[in-house]
This record gives sequence, C-alpha cells and structure tokens, in this order.
Amino acid sequence: MQRHTRRIATALSAVAASLLLSLPLTAAPARAATHNPVVFVHGLSSDASSWDDWIADFEADGYSSSELDAFSYDWTQSNATTAQQLATEVKNVLARTGASKVDLVVHSMGALSSRYYLKNLGGTSYVDDFVSVAGVNHGTSVASWCAWLYTSCKEMQTGSSFLTALNSGDETPGAVSYASYWSDCDSAVVPNSSALLSGATNVDAGCISHTDMNNDPGVYQQVRGFIA
Repeated sequence: MQRHTRRIATALSAVAASLLLSLPLTAAPARAATHNPVVFVHGLSSDASSWDDWIADFEADGYSSSELDAFSYDWTQSNATTAQQLATEVKNVLARTGASKVDLVVHSMGALSSRYYLKNLGGTSYVDDFVSVAGVNHGTSVASWCAWLYTSCKEMQTGSSFLTALNSGDETPGAVSYASYWSDCDSAVVPNSSALLSGATNVDAGCISHTDMNNDPGVYQQVRGFIA
C-alpha cells in the first residue's frame, strides 16, 4: 500500500512540474534608464521639433529614444501654466523609464517655465542637471513686440512681475547643477547678459544666432559634457 501511495505521489509531482514548465514566464520589469532621461523644453513661437538635431546627437552618443523627451506646450499661455504641465511631463517620464531624476535642457523662453517648476513646484527633487540655452532668464526688451498679444510674452519683458518673482532670492535653488550657455551676439536676448544665472556655470558660446543655439554642434558637445 505504501509503495502504491509513493507511486501516486511521484506521478502527481511529475504532472505538477510539467504544468509549471508549461506556464508562460512573467515579464521582467522594465529596465531602468541607463542615463538620466533628458527633457527638452522649447521656447516662444517654436515646438518640439526644434530639438530634432540634438536628439539625433544624443542617440548617436548612446541614449535610447525612451530617454529623450521633447516636451511640447502652448507657448502663448502663462509660463506658470506651462510649468504645471512640465511637472506632469517629468513625472510621466520618470514612471516610464524607471529613473529617479531627469536632466532639463531648455531654450529661450523655455527657461522661464522650467525655472518656475524648479523654484515653486518642487522640481528640484526630480531634476539632476538644468541647462539653459539662450535662456531669457532676466527678460528681453525684444518681448515688447508681442507683450500685448500673449501672456507668456508679457512675462518675458524685462522687469515684469513674473521675472521679478522668479529671480528673487536664489536663482539656482536646490541641489541641481545649473548651466547657462549664452551668445554674445544674440539679437533675441537683449541685453545678452540677461541669459546669465547667478550660481550657475555660465558659458559664452561665442557669436551664434538665437535660433541656432539649440542645434549648434559645438554647443551640443558642451551641454552633453555638462550633463554627463
């Protein structure tokens, strides 16, 4: 009787093992990002495609497409509204990639919403490096042509209440590493020194036009080196 019982137990064990082997394997969790994902923020009268050249450069340097996110938004709205949307975008990128922080690379007016996010919406907890490329950090006199049309443009005027609040106190808050790349012949950022940030690594990129600053190969190499 015991021998018969042992045979049944052995047979049942074999069937159970066979069933387990036939079950589909559970999918492995998504692999965490190799690099900090880079979130790109465009400026006034632009869109996400303005980063196409640099995204291709990052991919050539080993970044995966999932680690590169060109954030798109309505550039006519308040920079504070854009900052709130950017906060959601960053959290979505982190959830998708499994990374703990992102790097922010921004152009022109994109610096204002991004810095608002860092200063007022807890962004310093989610951002490792911040890079401003031709950022209108302290405003520009050129914004007077569109200030009566768009809220964002009004906020970009030198001396606006938005900029006064944004630049009060610490211009580079938190443990984030900050850099600002600026051109000494930028006709859209007037004066050119408006692009500089107190507490940041400020780099004169030379005589490069405003619209070329965020697709220039030389500036790319410097930005890539900074966030590396």
